Amino acid sequence: MPSKTAVHTIAGAALASLTLSGCAGDGTAARLPPANFVAHQEGPGEDYIIGPMDELTVFVWRNPELGSKVQVRPDGRITTPLITDMPAVGKTPSMLAQDIQLQLSQYIQDPLVSVIVTRFAGTFSEQIRIVGATGKPASLPYRANMTILDAMIAVGGLSEYASGNRAKLIRYDKASGHQKEFALRLGDLLKKGDSKANVMLMPGDVIIIPESMF
Repeated sequence: MPSKTAVHTIAGAALASLTLSGCAGDGTAARLPPANFVAHQEGPGEDYIIGPMDELTVFVWRNPELGSKVQVRPDGRITTPLITDMPAVGKTPSMLAQDIQLQLSQYIQDPLVSVIVTRFAGTFSEQIRIVGATGKPASLPYRANMTILDAMIAVGGLSEYASGNRAKLIRYDKASGHQKEFALRLGDLLKKGDSKANVMLMPGDVIIIPESMF
C-alpha cells in the first residue's frame, strides 16, 4: 500500500495537470445517473483504439506464414512478416487490418487480413486513471459497460484514510471541448452498499479520491 506521502504526491500531480488543462468549471460538481450493477443487455463499446503494449494476432487467410502474434511496441509500431514498422497505435483493429492488406498486396494477390486484440492496454486517452487515497492508484484499460464499482475493485478499494464521498470524477466532454467535474459517493457505495452511488465510466475518466481531514 502506498504511503500517505506517495498518495499526496500522485494526487497532487494529477490535480495540477487537470487544472492546467482547463478542468476548472463553475466550482460545482454535478451528479451522474446511477448504473446497473449488471447491464440488462451487454453491447459493444466504441470501436477499440489500439494502444502501446497491446498484444495482437494478425491472421492472413490462406497465408498463415504471413500472420503473427505481436505486441505493439512503446513507439506504437508493429513488425510482421514482410512488413516493418507499421504504425498501429490510434487505429482500430479493422483499420490496421486494411493497412496491412495494402502493404501485403505488393507481394500477394488480394490478401484478406484480420486483426484481433488478444490483450488490452489501450491508449492513455482510453484508460481509466484512479489516483489518491486508494489501495493502489492505477491506470486501467477501459471496457464496455465498466462502472465505478468495477474500477474500485481493480484498485483494491479505498485506503484507510480515504474520504470516499468527497471523490471527484473528471471527464472530457467532446461536444463542448471542456472537462467536467462530477461528484462521487464512493463511501456510500463501498461501505454502505448504496447501489445508487454506482455510475458508468467512460474512456479517459479520471477519479480523484482525497484523504479525510480528520
